[in-house]
Amino acid sequence: MIETFNVLLFGEERKIRIYLPANYIELDKRYPVLYMHDGQNVFGDEEAIGGVSLQLHEYLGENNIEIIVVAIDQNPAGEERVNEYCPRKHGAFSERLLANPASAGGKGKEYIDFIVNELKPLVDRKYPTIENQTYMAGISLGALVTTYAACSYPHIFKRIAGMSSAFYRNQEEIEKLLKSSDLAQLEKVYLDCGTKEAADNNEISELFLQSNKAVFEIVKQQRVKTEIIIIDGGHHNYDAFKIRVPELISTLV
Repeated sequence: MIETFNVLLFGEERKIRIYLPANYIELDKRYPVLYMHDGQNVFGDEEAIGGVSLQLHEYLGENNIEIIVVAIDQNPAGEERVNEYCPRKHGAFSERLLANPASAGGKGKEYIDFIVNELKPLVDRKYPTIENQTYMAGISLGALVTTYAACSYPHIFKRIAGMSSAFYRNQEEIEKLLKSSDLAQLEKVYLDCGTKEAADNNEISELFLQSNKAVFEIVKQQRVKTEIIIIDGGHHNYDAFKIRVPELISTLV
């Protein structure tokens, strides 16, 4: 079952999609909550950008996984997605991957603060949530801002997951933040990355993989239960992402 409602985010209406377990009202139970970005691409293909989604609701329903999922639509303006999902402007590492990186980014803090201070309280009032079992997952830049959220609010986002994480946009900043943050309250971290994230550009694919491995090593050194899965030949698209849904969910629940 999926419900939707709109909220005001950065001065504009933004759609929120909520997955609820079957018969959740009749069961009189409470559920952990998973927050996800790029909401158009979390559930059905009909509104998915690019026409392919994770079809997450189908997997959760078929496997009777009892969790509420809150999917926040991305801003349809491409540049705003970069702004909202990057805590900082691009750094030097990103210039090795992008020929002319746009000087975008910097709204990530406001975006995560909105989730913590406005959206989460609303969801906790409206639905039968377990307030202290709150998780977050994202893909690409969504994984970057998810990691930032865990550093900023480790007492709230206890488990996080990132698919094909685009840490490279803020590589220096996210490494510095991870090293200086107290991650003791983090229960689990899942990361995955393909070896062909940039398709046939082997140099960029290798840099992308290196950036993910660097973050993994920092989190691991913090004695957080973490894993990274390297997908041989894995590309950076939703056909590849949706195949990895079982691993992502098994880590979180």
